[in-house]
Amino acid sequence: MLPGYCNVDKFGDPDFIWDLETLPWPWADNSIDDVLLSHVLEHLGQTPASFIAIMQELYRVCRPDAVVKVVVPHPRSDLYLSDPTHVRPITTLTMEMFSRRQNEEWRRQGGANTPLALQHGVDFEVVSSTAVLDERYLSLYRSGKISTQQLQDLERTQNNIVVQIEMVLKVVK
Repeated sequence: MLPGYCNVDKFGDPDFIWDLETLPWPWADNSIDDVLLSHVLEHLGQTPASFIAIMQELYRVCRPDAVVKVVVPHPRSDLYLSDPTHVRPITTLTMEMFSRRQNEEWRRQGGANTPLALQHGVDFEVVSSTAVLDERYLSLYRSGKISTQQLQDLERTQNNIVVQIEMVLKVVK
């Protein structure tokens, strides 16, 4: 339970019990300033249509300039791979697909990325994205035993280097 938030879950003893896959959500348009989705998005929207509908609903309830914090397990971590309730990997690129600015840039460049923001009327700008390293690799990196380039190469090719991704999005309306 986080103080100052309306804690929502479909299980347990939150402030408000709601299944976030049940649409529409019970909050008014443009009524929310700050959202924390900590280990939530990877559990929602098993089909592309349902995930996109959830992102549209999130956009609907958020005020202009609302902040949406997203924390998800990295898709190559055992935290993601071992949980059968995880229905989709979430990466920074996933969230960038919901950015109108990024969609327009990809279009200018002739990219093949799916312009979900343009197609579905949402706009979430990725303000920051942080890869949280497994403690073993963080220690190796901090001690200088592996370089930034080696760490980046490992992240692209190995499991359990990054344990989670922490992103901050801004709602653009």
